[in-house]
Amino acid sequence: MSEPAVSVNVYARTDLGRTREHNEDAFLVADLTSGKSTLHSESTACPVGPRGLLLLVADGMGGAAAGELASAMAADLIFGHLVGTWSKEPAGETNEDRFILRLREAVELANLQIHTYAREHPEVRGMGTTATVAGVLGDGLYLAQVGDSRAYVIRGGRAVQITKDQSLTQRLVDAGELTEEEAEASARRNIILQALGPDPRIRVDLSIQELRRGDLLVLCSDGLSGQVKRDEIATMANRERNLEQLGSELIELANTRGGPDNITVVLARFDGTGLREPDGTTDPGYQSYDDDEEEAPETSPPPPAPPAPAAPPERRTGTPLGLAFFVAGVILVLLAVFLAVMG
Repeated sequence: MSEPAVSVNVYARTDLGRTREHNEDAFLVADLTSGKSTLHSESTACPVGPRGLLLLVADGMGGAAAGELASAMAADLIFGHLVGTWSKEPAGETNEDRFILRLREAVELANLQIHTYAREHPEVRGMGTTATVAGVLGDGLYLAQVGDSRAYVIRGGRAVQITKDQSLTQRLVDAGELTEEEAEASARRNIILQALGPDPRIRVDLSIQELRRGDLLVLCSDGLSGQVKRDEIATMANRERNLEQLGSELIELANTRGGPDNITVVLARFDGTGLREPDGTTDPGYQSYDDDEEEAPETSPPPPAPPAPAAPPERRTGTPLGLAFFVAGVILVLLAVFLAVMG
């Protein structure tokens, strides 16, 4: 049997942490060729099929029941949409542009359905979730990002963040008002600017990456990234090759440092003849996918958006000249009445 062009070894695990009573995180590992997924902590080695691989981390918010529901809905809805659309695309139309647009479409529809559900169920109103969604197709890694969960690639002993946080501190870093070190230490680092659910429309941040042989992809919620620094993740990954052991050690370190939040990590190491060897000249990094000129693929109509609040009555306004004519008319009417009375 020939070696698969691209193969992957995956391990995923979520942990309650030390202070939370409920786990509002969720993860997903899914083979888009077979349509099978897992929500359980287990190590899996498999080829990446012609329809690709889906990996996801979601960090729910809005209270225990609401946060758990939002992250679980995100995982289920995104996977379900891709199975119902991408997995059924004609073989001649399964290109990378189509794939990443299907990813975006899945995230947007998940947002709309979570938002609609929350509006119809007051007990979970305000619920939301982050989503870091990674799709693998051939040697390409395609990411759809909402919120501040993260993706790193470890290559050549070095970890690089390949998603951009949709957070207040990241915006301040981009504006040059904070350094990355100051942002990591800021008390405002958990303020996010977007999540799935609170608003009917979102802007999904799309990015791309070429995978190289031996790359280790790390998806995690901020329960891990907020306690364990990027360089520490790289050091531990270089020391421990077993993904199950590495995942356990990362979570244990976050818990040792207080475990203030739920902790979720998905680890995926890539290999195979379909990937180029790292050459030391091309480092991973955040690479935005510009889809402004692309049209989303046709699909079944999404559920109707919730009705918008009624607009206030239009305010009537007039020009100064119109007002002058109005005043003059009133004066003439009053004058005519006065003359009639006097006569």
